Amino acid sequence: MKAIQATWLLAATALATTLAASPAMAQDDDSCQLTIEGNDQMQFNQDAMSVPAGCDEVTVTLEHTGQMQASVMGHNWVLSETSDVQDVAQAGMSTSLESDYLPADDDRVLAATDVIGGGESTSVTFSTEGLAGRDLTFFCSFPGHSSIMKGTFTVEG
Repeated sequence: MKAIQATWLLAATALATTLAASPAMAQDDDSCQLTIEGNDQMQFNQDAMSVPAGCDEVTVTLEHTGQMQASVMGHNWVLSETSDVQDVAQAGMSTSLESDYLPADDDRVLAATDVIGGGESTSVTFSTEGLAGRDLTFFCSFPGHSSIMKGTFTVEG
């Protein structure tokens, strides 16, 4: 019996040592899944979003709780440096709904969903690598919405 206990103890110790030496596992829980709502009154339901630094990637789901079509009161969720929001939104106004009112291949856009209308939802999944400590803003790039529909996005470090 003592031999079995000693063998078990050695196995448990080896496992604990291996786990302690392994790199930290990425956080994979509800804290890496965020949901935000937009409505027909040109509003997001929150003005701040954050994820723990342990999230290697985050999924943001946008739900349009209104009834208007995307061509009339569409919303998307766009992430960029705060200093780039106005320029990205302005550049997006010269595009179209088909391009989600965003300039094509613009490196200032860190993540973005499609533009959706009432009753629809969409998601974007993106890496958080290099985002901790940066001054980030999320906004809607539908023409005229970015000045009101925006908030801070933080990767907590």
